[in-house]
Amino acid sequence: MKLSVREITLFGMLGAVMYCSKILMEFLPNIHLLGTLTIAYTLTFRKKALYPIYIYVLLNGLFAGFSMWWIPYLYVWTVLWAVTMLLPKKCNRLVYMLVCSTHGFLFGTLYAPAQALMFGLNFKGMIAWIVAGFPFDCIQGVGNLFAGILIVPIATMLKRANQMIQN
Repeated sequence: MKLSVREITLFGMLGAVMYCSKILMEFLPNIHLLGTLTIAYTLTFRKKALYPIYIYVLLNGLFAGFSMWWIPYLYVWTVLWAVTMLLPKKCNRLVYMLVCSTHGFLFGTLYAPAQALMFGLNFKGMIAWIVAGFPFDCIQGVGNLFAGILIVPIATMLKRANQMIQN
């Protein structure tokens, strides 16, 4: 996947948009646009959406510290990208909203295996960790459902802008 200078610039900016959106919404616990942007970028750029996603992950580590909390970020957003890639190219916007919401509800479950390995938790300990965090996952899942309303408009805008620039 060779990138043009325009794509390198664009993906850097889109990764920064993800990071800035997270920072701007930190006053709301577990409510953000990260799932929305991940799906919108994937619908627009397909495989190349991994670039802005991982730029976001890198920025998160650079500014918040490359600590153990960061390691699951190396895969949790890729799971959402992969599920979106598996969807038909044209879906009802409700499908995208539900995928985004489901990722929020399952965030702690996706995060748990890395935590279990890093902190030496057995299976029961990992399940207890998931259960303890589930109220926060519920907030994230509901927040992602409502933020998911923006997926199709953002993807449409990105596709139009991308086509205008390429022509």
